[in-house]
Amino acid sequence: MRIDIISAVPDLLHSPFQHSIIKRAAERKLLEINVINLRDFGLGPHQQIDDYQYGGGAGMVMMIEPIYRAIESLKKVRDYDEIIYMTPDGQPLKQALANKLSLSENLLILSGHYKGIDERVREHFVTCEISIGDYVLSGGELPTAVLVDCIGRLIPGVLNDETSALFDSFQDDLLAPAVYTRPADFKGMQVPPILLSGNEAAIEKWREENAMNRTRTRRPDLLEDKSMTD
Repeated sequence: MRIDIISAVPDLLHSPFQHSIIKRAAERKLLEINVINLRDFGLGPHQQIDDYQYGGGAGMVMMIEPIYRAIESLKKVRDYDEIIYMTPDGQPLKQALANKLSLSENLLILSGHYKGIDERVREHFVTCEISIGDYVLSGGELPTAVLVDCIGRLIPGVLNDETSALFDSFQDDLLAPAVYTRPADFKGMQVPPILLSGNEAAIEKWREENAMNRTRTRRPDLLEDKSMTD
C-alpha cells in the first residue's frame, strides 16, 4: 500500500512513522508513506498557501489553488482509491472504516490546517472525510498519523502475529477482554484461575464473557444495535 500525505507542516509527521509497527511495515516494503509539503505548490515568492476568508472572520483558510496543484500533480502518477480529508466534522474513524481502507492500494490524505480548507476542495476533490473525535486540534497532522497507524497495522504481514488485529477492541463491536501476564500472583493480586487452567474452550468462553461485560460497563453504546440474550 502507498499513502501520500499533503501537509502544511510536514515535519510534524516524520517522527510518528519512524518507529514501531509503521517503521517495520515500511522496512518490509508493505507500506510506503510519502509526505508532500504543500508549500512546494504555494503561490508567489513566499509560497503562499493560506489567505483571509471571504465575508470576514477570524482565522486563515487554506487556499484552493495550491491544494489543486498538489492533488493534480500526484494524480498524474497514480490513481487513488480515496482522497481523504481529516476534519472534525467528518465521519467518525471506526474499526470498520479502518478495515475497509486497509484493503486499498493507494490513498491520498489531506491534512488540514489553520481555520480549514476552501470548501471547493471538499466539494470537488475529496472523496472521504474522517474525524478522530469531537474536538479541535491545531492541525490535521496528528489525526493523519492516527489514521495511518490504524490502517497500517491491518496490512497482512505487518504484525508478527497476524491474528492479533482480529482480536482488537471494536473488531466485533466489543471491547477486548482483560489481559494478564506473569507473575500469576503479585502482592496478593491474582490472575483469574481459568486463564491458568490450559482449558482452551473454557478460556475462550471466559474471554467472550469478559469482553461483553467490559463493553456493557464501559461502552454500552456499542451494544445498542445488538440483540442481547442472558
